[in-house]
Amino acid sequence: PRPSTAMAEARRAGCVLSRDEIIKEVAEGSIKIEPYDESAIGCASVDLSLSNEFRFYKPGLAVLDVNEDVDFMEVTEKVVLKEGESWLLLPGTACLGITTEKITLAPHLCGLLEGRSRFARIGLFVHITAGFMNPGISNRQVLEIYNASNHPLRLWPGTKLCQFIFLRMSGEASYSGRFVNNQL
Repeated sequence: PRPSTAMAEARRAGCVLSRDEIIKEVAEGSIKIEPYDESAIGCASVDLSLSNEFRFYKPGLAVLDVNEDVDFMEVTEKVVLKEGESWLLLPGTACLGITTEKITLAPHLCGLLEGRSRFARIGLFVHITAGFMNPGISNRQVLEIYNASNHPLRLWPGTKLCQFIFLRMSGEASYSGRFVNNQL
């Protein structure tokens, strides 16, 4: 017997979207990527570019309380690189970056932000821990960048530094938390 439509849809929930499904969801307006570059869509993800905006950690030894009130802006300084400039990330240091692209997801979609293996293999972490992207978001993705190698790594704006993996959810929801606007 053929499964019911509801059962067939439930089986599709929780799945990773393929290239064809990503393109279909973009065409239907369930995924918006601004600016949109179809050539950045791989077999099961879309590559996202590093913008020219960064936040670097200020030097200091002040103890930070790890609680809901902690504010990364108090311990970082924003830098916007000019055209042609890059940033040298020293071994064992971290910074925040943000994608050029703005991702908007319908309430039935969420995603995972991951590094790209070519950069991981030289010791670059693109997100230290916060890789889940909630349903209903409409923002650029903040990157928690860390140099785990023993070599200085030069970061160039425009580099396709990370990838976004789209997941279809069972049900719908929309994020409305603290980082809904994701600004650096």
